[in-house]
Amino acid sequence: MLNFNSILIFSENPKKLADFYQKVFGKELDMEGDGYYGLSVGKGFITIGPHGKVKGISKNPERIMLNFETEDVEKEFERIKRLGAKVIAKSYSMGNKDTDEMMIATFADLDGNYFQLVTPWDETDENYMEQLN
Repeated sequence: MLNFNSILIFSENPKKLADFYQKVFGKELDMEGDGYYGLSVGKGFITIGPHGKVKGISKNPERIMLNFETEDVEKEFERIKRLGAKVIAKSYSMGNKDTDEMMIATFADLDGNYFQLVTPWDETDENYMEQLN
C-alpha cells in the first residue's frame, strides 16, 4: 500500500507563494534552497518551487484542491481571509447544519490554486462516504 508523502506546487514566484503558506500554517519554513521552499505540515510536506513552464495564475484551479483540516473551519476561514486569500466559497456544512457534520470553505492562493479548510473526517463514521459525495 502506498502512503501519501508530499505535494510540489510550482509557481512563477515561489518565494511569494511560500511566504503566503507560511502565514496560512503559522510556521517557519522547514526547507529553503535553490529556489525551493518547504513546509512540514502534519504528516505531509509541501514544497513550492520554480518551473519554466508555469506562468501567472492557474488556468484550472479546480482541477486539484488541497484540503487542510481544522477543528474550527469558521475561525480559520476568517483568519485566512485576512491574509489576502481569495474566497471561493464561504464556510458551509456538507450535511445537516443541526448536527456536527463536516464543514468546508474554499480559497484561492496567490497563484489561483484552490485550497479548502475542512473539519477532520471520521473514517469510522457510517456516513463518511456520503458526506464526501
